[in-house]
Amino acid sequence: MTIQIRPYSEADVPAILDIINDNILHSTSLYDYEPRSLTKQSDLLKEKVAKNFPVIVAEIDGKIAGFGMYGEFRFRDAYRFTVEHSVYVSTNFKGKGIGGKLLQSLIELAKKQGLHTMIGVIDAENTESILFHEKYGFKKVGIIKESGFKFNRWLDSVFVQLILEENT
Repeated sequence: MTIQIRPYSEADVPAILDIINDNILHSTSLYDYEPRSLTKQSDLLKEKVAKNFPVIVAEIDGKIAGFGMYGEFRFRDAYRFTVEHSVYVSTNFKGKGIGGKLLQSLIELAKKQGLHTMIGVIDAENTESILFHEKYGFKKVGIIKESGFKFNRWLDSVFVQLILEENT
C-alpha cells in the first residue's frame, strides 16, 4: 500500500465531500449540523488555495483516503503567522498511518511558508485525535467549556498547538 500525498484537484472534491459529510453526520469532529453540497465544499477549498493555503489529499490505489488543510486562525494582522489545521481520514482507511502522513505534510508546508504556530480545535470527547496530535508534538493549551452544541448535548473544545521550529 503506497500512500501518495499531493495537492487536491477539483476531481477530488466528491471524495472529500463524502469524508466531510460522514463526519458531520456521525461525529463531533465538525460542529456543523447539515451535510454540505458539492458546490459549497468546492468553493471552500478554492478559497483556501486562493489565499495561498494548502489543501492536500492522501491517495491510495486511485482512491482518496483522506485530506488535510489549514487556513487563517483569526482574521487580524497579528495572527498572520498562525494557522488552524484540519485532517480527516475516510472511515475505510483509518489506522493505516494516513492521518500522520497528512499532518506531517501540513507541518512541513507551514514551515516552508514561514508560519510560526499551528492550532487544532478538537472536540474534548475525541481523545483519539488529541493523543494523535500529541504524538506529533502538539500540546494541549486550553479548553473552552460548552462551546458547541450537537447531538443534544454541550461539547467542549480542546485547543492544541504546535510551535514550529525555525526554518532551516
